[in-house]
Amino acid sequence: MDRLDGQVAIVSGSSSGIGEAVARDLSEAGAHVVVNSSSSTEAGEAVARSLPTESIYVRADISREEDDRALVEAALAKFGRLDILVNNAGWTTRVPHDDLDALTNEILFKTIEVNVYGTWWLTRAAMPHLKKSGRGCVVNVTSIAGLRPVGSSTAYGMAKAALNNLTVDLAKNCKPVRVNAVAPGLVQTPWTSDWDDLHAGIAATVPVGRSATPDDCARAVRTCIDNTYMNGTVLVVDGGTTLIF
Repeated sequence: MDRLDGQVAIVSGSSSGIGEAVARDLSEAGAHVVVNSSSSTEAGEAVARSLPTESIYVRADISREEDDRALVEAALAKFGRLDILVNNAGWTTRVPHDDLDALTNEILFKTIEVNVYGTWWLTRAAMPHLKKSGRGCVVNVTSIAGLRPVGSSTAYGMAKAALNNLTVDLAKNCKPVRVNAVAPGLVQTPWTSDWDDLHAGIAATVPVGRSATPDDCARAVRTCIDNTYMNGTVLVVDGGTTLIF
């Protein structure tokens, strides 16, 4: 893996799970990291303090456009530059795909607002500064739910499909900034800690025989950052789940 000494990265939703693993990996490579969450302030501050490089925590709800602008401004105020944006923050809840009435407007709107609008607003706020970097890149953490009719809900699949399309659109139109996505299958995170039935199903059926870990996803994010000829790629990291479902 390449060194990232002196670079500055925002990792949204990084107080735990995939985002925390990404933040730790980037910091260990030398980057200054802006750790973020919408509510887990103590956990986010603890992550930022524990990183080996000078890093900060900024509380921001990415589903609020003004918070996205403030998150970027905080990174610039502290470090004076921005080189990497990892759009990891998201939200979901389990709703059976065949129960259309269970997917309420409240669930639908929140899923879209956090996953799609939030990613769009944060990326738009960051893009001018990423372009100034000379090596700016964006990595969107999406899901195989955006590629297959699987995942926690139909709304979640809709949102992640939108992000996969946003990834390739931005990659085409925002040069010299590179934009890629990592699309995991089911991941063992605090959010999915009580989804024992789903984890068991994945372990029993997919070729690798387990759900993904946050570190699996973090290594894929680093691949998108380090390989400077990757642009517009949706990198599937699912242990072979899409070979089965």
